[in-house]
Amino acid sequence: MGLSMIALRRIVTLLGVLVVLMGILWMAQGAGLFPYPASSFMINQTPWIIRGGLLAVAGLAVTWAADRFIR
Repeated sequence: MGLSMIALRRIVTLLGVLVVLMGILWMAQGAGLFPYPASSFMINQTPWIIRGGLLAVAGLAVTWAADRFIR
C-alpha cells in the first residue's frame, strides 16, 4: 500500500467521522437538546432528528467503506 492510499483512507475516514458528528448535531437540535443558536429553524423540529440520523448512518457507511475498500 502506497503512502498516497494511506493518506486517502485517513482523509475519507476523517470525512466520515465529521459527517457522523454533523448528523448527531442535527439530531440534538431537532430534539431541542442543543438549542444554539437560539434563532435556529432546526430547534424542536422532528424532521431534523430523522435527517440527522440518516446523515449519521451515511457517515458511518463512509467510514466503514474507507477501511474496507481503500487499500
